[in-house]
Amino acid sequence: MAQMDLGSSVLARTRARGRVATVAVEAMTFYKPVHVGDLVSIHGEIQNEGTTSMRIGVEVWVTRQPSGELLKMTEAVFTFVAVDDSGNKRPLPVKS
Repeated sequence: MAQMDLGSSVLARTRARGRVATVAVEAMTFYKPVHVGDLVSIHGEIQNEGTTSMRIGVEVWVTRQPSGELLKMTEAVFTFVAVDDSGNKRPLPVKS
């Protein structure tokens, strides 16, 4: 879950053009366990945006070693809020 938060925060920080805070995680579903040696990939997509926040859908896929089998491990929705240097909410920048 921590890796999903870190991975999706990259997308959130890019969209917010600055700091963000995770305010919620919902709908986390675990399908299979990750094994030692698995190559883990985290994929995120912005689902929707508000004035200060965004919801990002996140999926975790692994490539099993040495078979190369590709498996979906888990998925969740993370909500991030753009924050200023004092940690207060701020509006998301206008998309360019």
